[in-house]
Amino acid sequence: MAIQMHPTNYNTFRYQISCSMQQQPPQNNIKVVINGAAKEIGMAAVMAVTKARGMEVAGAVDSHLVGEDIGKVCGMEEALEIPIISDLTMVLGSISQSKATSVVVDFTEPSTVYDNIKQATAFGMNSVVYVPRIKPETIAALSAFCDKASMGCLVAPTLSIGSILLQQAAISAAFHYNHVEIVESKDNAGAFPSQESAQIADNLSNLGQLYNRDDLETDVPARGQRLGEDGVRVHSLVLPGLVSSTTVHFSGPGEVYSIKHDITDVQCLMPGLILAVRQVVRLKNLVYGLEKFL
Repeated sequence: MAIQMHPTNYNTFRYQISCSMQQQPPQNNIKVVINGAAKEIGMAAVMAVTKARGMEVAGAVDSHLVGEDIGKVCGMEEALEIPIISDLTMVLGSISQSKATSVVVDFTEPSTVYDNIKQATAFGMNSVVYVPRIKPETIAALSAFCDKASMGCLVAPTLSIGSILLQQAAISAAFHYNHVEIVESKDNAGAFPSQESAQIADNLSNLGQLYNRDDLETDVPARGQRLGEDGVRVHSLVLPGLVSSTTVHFSGPGEVYSIKHDITDVQCLMPGLILAVRQVVRLKNLVYGLEKFL
């Protein structure tokens, strides 16, 4: 049955819809504070957040290049009119007055993470933490604090989507092979084994498997470092010019299965960072690992 509407009623109906659409408040961007903004990864994060939909850089914190405009430091054509400030409390206090949804991204050091997250929480802001080698007791203390405050925090051992996919593939493969070795390479002598390799070894050691039984107890240095009690070994290679790479080799009767992931630029971490910022605003507790949201 056709519905007839008088022209006057139709115009009134259309006007009401138009007013209803106009009265809806615009969705505010997530305001993002980059702590560690002068680092390479911090500058990449500023660029990524600036380009991402639904979020904006609201503050830049670092002890280096204080007073410089973060946009200019990152090589942008136009300044963001956001100076790098060394006082985190000052930045958080200023942004909190806007009452907008805000996230602090922490690229600092293990020794400062706990206090940084406590400050962010005190100002009603959730946090994303990408700081290598945070001690387990620090994570446990942060988890208890976030639970009590009902505030979200995402601690990410890696922000690389490819690294997470490698870890997931390694877990699947571990149920089918009895021998496994991890080989990593970097162009500089940082801390070894890397956090990525340590995370893979930890994942594989929690599956109830026992690997490399033939020389499980050997202490020959050339056999690499054994992580955990289940026989997973890590070999680290350092040579100038090498890309950051992680390979997990599995073997069984008559075959070798290898999974490899290379990182050629810090840009590979940015899709994971943007995902982390979008997800952490929904949390009311601490979550460890970006893989929970893939």
